[in-house]
Amino acid sequence: LKVYQARKGYRFSIDPFLLAGFARLASFSGTLVDLGCGNGVLPLLAAAWSQARSIIGIERQPAMVGRARRSVALNGLEGRVRIEQGRVQEVSRFVPVQSVDLVLTNPPFRRPESGRIAPGDERGAARHELDGSLEDFLRAAAFVLRNGGRLCLVHLPERLADVFCGMRAVNIEPKRVRLVHPRVGEPANLVLVEGRRASAPGLEVEPPLYVYEGDGYSPQVEGCYRGGSL
Repeated sequence: LKVYQARKGYRFSIDPFLLAGFARLASFSGTLVDLGCGNGVLPLLAAAWSQARSIIGIERQPAMVGRARRSVALNGLEGRVRIEQGRVQEVSRFVPVQSVDLVLTNPPFRRPESGRIAPGDERGAARHELDGSLEDFLRAAAFVLRNGGRLCLVHLPERLADVFCGMRAVNIEPKRVRLVHPRVGEPANLVLVEGRRASAPGLEVEPPLYVYEGDGYSPQVEGCYRGGSL
């Protein structure tokens, strides 16, 4: 896969790869939406790693939308991937209600009043909830998901209570969670969560995932970069 990125704007990190691996895309063949798709990395991974029939990425920032569309064309995926420009609060403009099997999202992690906002609109909007809160992303996911459809997201461990409460508020039941640690013995700095719309309670806590081992990535993360499930 090849991806267009801004030299000085937002650039993707490990997060979309971990999210794609956590979502177990290899066995997926339904319809998929990425809320806040940025430069289009997750839609590209979903197209490469799954048999998804239809993949829609929704992104607010025009420059990112342009790069995502160019990346889709560069990889010859126009027949399976569509990038739409709009806010997650406007998801009904692009996706019919309860029509999607899987929603992926790597939303902004921090509230506007939390920490220093990164310079430049792209990075600021990618990291802070400047135009879409966690609750907005969860409401959008609940709108498009079928009953039994899955939501997979990556967020900060410190906001896990917000994630769980927000999911339940929109009838998405938390079903699976995995903490991500930089190394053994270090605190978790990411959390991966899966929920199902209109599902019965029952949460599986998976073993911790360690990103680094020795001088490089752990075997699990190496496998994830090659398209394997976590």
